[in-house]
Amino acid sequence: MNYQSTIEYLFSRLPMFSRIGAAAFKKDLTNTITLCEHLGNPHQKFKSIHVAGTNGKGSVSHMIASILQSAGYKTGLYTSPHLKDFRERIKVNGEMIGEGFVIDFTEKIKPLIEEIEPSFFEITVAMAFDYFVQQKIDIAVIEVGLGGRFDSTNIITPELSVITNIGWDHMNILGDSLEKIAFEKAGIIKQSIPVVIGETLPVTKPIFEKIAAEKKAIIYSATQNRNVVGWEWQKHELIVEVAERGKTDHKKYHLDLPGIYQSKNLLTVLEACSVLKDLNYNIDENDIRNGLQKAKKLTGLHGRWEIIHERPTIVLDVGHNDDGIKQIVQQIELTTHHQLHIIIGMVKDKEIDKVLSLLPRSAIYYFTQAQIPRALPAGILKSKATAQNLNGDVFADVNTAIRAARSKAHNDDLILVCGSVFLVGEVTIT
Repeated sequence: MNYQSTIEYLFSRLPMFSRIGAAAFKKDLTNTITLCEHLGNPHQKFKSIHVAGTNGKGSVSHMIASILQSAGYKTGLYTSPHLKDFRERIKVNGEMIGEGFVIDFTEKIKPLIEEIEPSFFEITVAMAFDYFVQQKIDIAVIEVGLGGRFDSTNIITPELSVITNIGWDHMNILGDSLEKIAFEKAGIIKQSIPVVIGETLPVTKPIFEKIAAEKKAIIYSATQNRNVVGWEWQKHELIVEVAERGKTDHKKYHLDLPGIYQSKNLLTVLEACSVLKDLNYNIDENDIRNGLQKAKKLTGLHGRWEIIHERPTIVLDVGHNDDGIKQIVQQIELTTHHQLHIIIGMVKDKEIDKVLSLLPRSAIYYFTQAQIPRALPAGILKSKATAQNLNGDVFADVNTAIRAARSKAHNDDLILVCGSVFLVGEVTIT
């Protein structure tokens, strides 16, 4: 097989969550364990940090990886989904996995694939772990795909677990209450392994405390020792001022991820770095500052309030659930612009009506859909939006919608593309 035929095999031969949704999710780690045993248990041969959460886990994973790279550690990074290229999921020091490795790995385990029929995600996790061993990494940052307890990544025993927050998403799989969702996410807490919690709610805090106590895992709260006291934007950077308990001097951090919601993620990352230092990782303040200021550059993260054009301003954001859209709306309110144009497409298994109810009625809307089976047809999205007094037209794809918005927009307008990771991934216009 060549690279393209290998990717087509992985995408079409196997159930893939990003394509078909809940049917691809298995509440069982057996296949991942079987694959990794076949490969000599690569996940037991490198150190790792495990990151879960409803929102922010991708940003937190990339920022931690960037800081570790800045500190001189050869750092693996496993994230999902990808925006443009499958290889974005598996990186070492910001460099994507080679096409040759993807081909060779798939051919090597093809007989086992045919025998046990693992999911796309199970294969991808095993591929990442095998690659990290081959690359002789120092440490890997592993982002959970979905949930935690039954996620394919949850066969690792990390140095540190991180849970960013708990919100409403994937309720058809994880449960219909925040308590149930928190229980699934808390499944990454391991025996005697410290865990950093980014944000807690009164209903989720006891769940984390109970599971951590059972596992004899020390909990560190990201908001207990630090808080954000100010922020500003300068030249596409978010500058965040952080106060630390017991210290009079505040610290300012420059982030190349400019979304204001990154200030919450920053506290989680700083607490994680503090715990890693306690675990004898050699990370100093300069490493942290450099890693935060160059997270996009060092790790290749995209789609988080990403400005791809100016005059008019065109922004891409992968926010797609209740909390993610709330953060986007807050960002819109803080951004200077004349007319707002929102290009939106969603997938069928999200809380569509709830998300639409959060969006500003004053915007001009462009309803579209990603080119995947899981996408909600743009016409249905428009009907649901019209019922919420959101008005606009239907477009066949995201790039057609962007062209239409640009033709209407003035130089001081804001054009936002959001609602689905897959929609953002299909943007080709810059």
